[in-house]
Formats: sequence, structure tokens, C-alpha cells
Amino acid sequence: MKHPRLRELCAVIFVIVLGGCRISSKYNPPTLPAPPAFKESSPAAYKSVAPGTWQPARPQDAVLKGKWWEMFHEPELNGLEDQLDINNQNIAQYFQNFMAARAQVSEARSGYFPTVTANPGVTKTGTGGGAAVTNSTTGVTTTTPSTSYTSISLPIDVSWEPDLWGRVRNTVLEARYAAQVSAADLENERLTEQADLAEYFFELRGQDALQDLYNRTIQADRESLKLTRALVETGIDSPEDAAQAEVTLAEAEEAGAGIAANRAIYEHAIAMLIGKPASSFEMPVKKLTTPVPPIPVGVPSDLLQRRPDIAAAERTMAEANALIGVEKTAYYPTLSLTGSGGLQGSSFSNLFSLPGLFWSLGAAASETIFDAGLRKATVAQYTAQYNADVASYKQAVLTAFQQVEDYIATLRVTSDQINREDAAIEAAQRYLNIATARYETGLDPYLNVMTAQLTLLSNQQIEVTLRVNEMTAAVELVQALGGGWNVKELPAASKVTSKEAAQQVNDVQPASADATSTQQ
Repeated sequence: MKHPRLRELCAVIFVIVLGGCRISSKYNPPTLPAPPAFKESSPAAYKSVAPGTWQPARPQDAVLKGKWWEMFHEPELNGLEDQLDINNQNIAQYFQNFMAARAQVSEARSGYFPTVTANPGVTKTGTGGGAAVTNSTTGVTTTTPSTSYTSISLPIDVSWEPDLWGRVRNTVLEARYAAQVSAADLENERLTEQADLAEYFFELRGQDALQDLYNRTIQADRESLKLTRALVETGIDSPEDAAQAEVTLAEAEEAGAGIAANRAIYEHAIAMLIGKPASSFEMPVKKLTTPVPPIPVGVPSDLLQRRPDIAAAERTMAEANALIGVEKTAYYPTLSLTGSGGLQGSSFSNLFSLPGLFWSLGAAASETIFDAGLRKATVAQYTAQYNADVASYKQAVLTAFQQVEDYIATLRVTSDQINREDAAIEAAQRYLNIATARYETGLDPYLNVMTAQLTLLSNQQIEVTLRVNEMTAAVELVQALGGGWNVKELPAASKVTSKEAAQQVNDVQPASADATSTQQ
């Protein structure tokens, strides 16, 4: 071609055409069949339980929303949960991990653009004078003067690798999906911390209930010991019965004293979760009286949208798929464009003149001819990693189904046990009343009273333990359902680096339900 501009135009068109050839690996998330309903929440599962047993909320298509812990109607728990979201250091750590992942997206995007460097410099060179020089013709001897030269340069270098095959594009996608994984991990950690706090709260209240039980038991045992000693003094009873009453009281006092240690441990754990030193945190004593509310379990297919760990597993698959696309571009050549230019002169006055201008342009292409199967093995490695992530995603879904079924069954059975245990406590109380009356009239020995006391205490302990188990199972069911979260609250891949995305994942309140979907 005789026209330079035509050659340049053809080169530009060639680069643009190559730029349209994007190598990528198509991503299709796997579909898993979900049962139409949870087996343990069906009406048939409640036919053999006592009346008043816990049942899931109806209708079945209801879902948890917002601050799920408010369903327990515990103002103290509500206040603690609000402090947790602000002060919990594990949540803060996961948020900073998300911010780091966002920064990596910007790092990857820099590959779209050329790199420009400048290296200005000033150099001054010279020679010393004073050397004697004799003219061979005239015979005159002179002294050479000193000389100096100043060089001022302002060079600018530009280098760029056009994204001909989509390597940068796939790298950016991989970084965006990784940031979404980090955002989902943050939500999963937040849900875990919220659930732990609620469980510790109810465990502590259970210890308060046990302490109240032992306080009442100790008081009753003291009254029994007082009565026994009076009967011994009158000759109606024997010193052996008094000794038995003393043993019963001592054992109750020992067991009651041990409850304080368990309560302190739960109180310290709550302080840690809300970001306060255990030494400066204290919770008032209050018995466990909270009833378990009906919990909407929805349908199994909802879990795919409501659990942050499942969302993280799905985004991990997308990330692995993008990495396959990155590695496939290694099969194709790379094009490097370089250019340099600048100004150079002996002084600032002539630096910005036309003679001081210099420039150069260049292009180079490279292609790997032989690598002993390295690229093929690398693609195979990331393909296997993607398949492993698919299996991990399916396992996460199956685990979610299992956990929901487990905790629904646990709640139903535990609630039924509480109903039956209440009847056992009533019977044990009647037994104690009869045994005490017969002992006071001298018909039976004190051993019968002691046996009745231990039976009642055992049943009451079981009832408190069952109530704690019921509350913790309710919290675990809410956690298994994903709390009040929804996958629509996950920042969109195309907007993951925006300020709105950072505010969204760090907001105490859940994002709006019409947020952009992650499937971008």
C-alpha cells in the first residue's frame, strides 16, 4: 500500500476485529430438584403429639423478613442484636475482606487500559580546564578552558496489551464474582453471629431458671430439715432421718452453686459477641419465660434464594468458571503495543521547541509454540476445580434441606416432650405432697420424702433443659432458613465496586426486595 494512512486504518480495523473474539467458558448454574414441601412440617407429622405442641406458621409460603429475632418479643435481645451488628469484630473482619475483594476488581479492570510512565531528568556534564596546549605552528602555549553541558529530558513511555481474546474481561468477571462470594460470606457470618447471640441469650435465661429452681428447692429442703430435727427432738423421728435431710440439703446447695459458673460463661460469650470486655458487661437475672413463636418455614425451593452460604457456593462456581476462560486465552497470541516520546533540550527555554521533540512507536506479538502440555494441564486443573465447586454447591443445598428438616423435627418433638414433662411434674408434686403428709403423721420414714423430692427436682430440671433446647432449636431453624436475608440483597456483579454496594452489605437494615439480581 502506498498510502500510510490507509495502512494505519487497516491496522486499527484488524485490532478491532480481533478484539471481538472473546474466549470464555459459558456458565450455566446447575439445577437441583427440590421437594414441594418439608416432610417434617406436614400436618401428618403432628397427629401423634399432645395438644399445644409447636407447629410451623401457616401459610407455608410465608418467609422470614428483616430482624428475625424480634419474633421472640424480647426487648433485651433486640438491643443486644443491634449492638452486635455494629460492634462485632468478626463481622467487621468479613466486611474488610469484602472491601479488599472490591479493590481486586479495580485491580483487574486496570488491565483494560495502557500503562503510562514518565521519567523526567536533568543531567549536567563537563570537563575541567587548566591543561597546557602548545600551538605547533606559532609555538604559543595556552590553557584550555572548562566546559559544561546541560541535558533536560521529559520522556513518556506507553505500553498496552489489547484484550484480544478476553483474558482481562474474564479476569474482571472472576474478581467480581469473588467479591460477591465475599459479600455472601459476610452475610453468612452475620447470620451466624446473630444466631449465636440469640442461643447464648436463651441459654443464660435457662441458667437463671435453673438457679430459681434450686433456690426454691434449697428453701424447701431447709424447711424439711427443720421439721425433721423437730420430730427427732420429740422422739417421733430418728437421727438417721435428720442426717438424710442434711445430705439432701447439702447436695442441692452444691448443685445450685455450680449454676453460677455456667451463667457467667454465657454472659462472657455475649459480651464478646457485642464487642465489649467481659469484665464490664453484666446482664440482669431473669427466668426463661419466652414461648416459641410459630416460624414460617416456606417451601424447600426458597432456600436457594434465602441462605447466604448457598449464594456463596453458587457465586464460587461462577468464579471458577471465569477462571477457566482466563486460562483458555493462553492458547492464543498476545499483542503488545509500545510508544515513547517526549522533549529534550539543553535548557528550559529550548525544551519546548520542535527540535527537542522525539518519539517512537512499536508493536510485537508473541505465541507459545511448545510448553509440554502446560496450558492443557492448567485448563484441566481449573475445570476440575469448577466441577468440585459444583459438587460443593449441591452438597450445600442438600445440607440446607437436611438442617431445616432436622430442626423442625427437633422443635416438634421437644415441644411434645415439654407438654408430657409438665404432666410428669404435676404427678411428682402430688407424690411429694402425699409422702410429706404421711411422714409428718409418722406413717412413713423420711426416705420416702427424700425420694419424692429428688423425683420432682429431676423432672423440673428436665423441663427447664427441654425449654432451653426448644428455644435454641427455634433459633437454629431460623438460621437454617437463612434468617431474614434474600439473595436479591447481594450486590450485583456489575455494581459490586460502587459505594451503594458497600453501604448495602454494611447496612443494619436488609436491602430492599427489588435489588438487582446477582445473575449478571
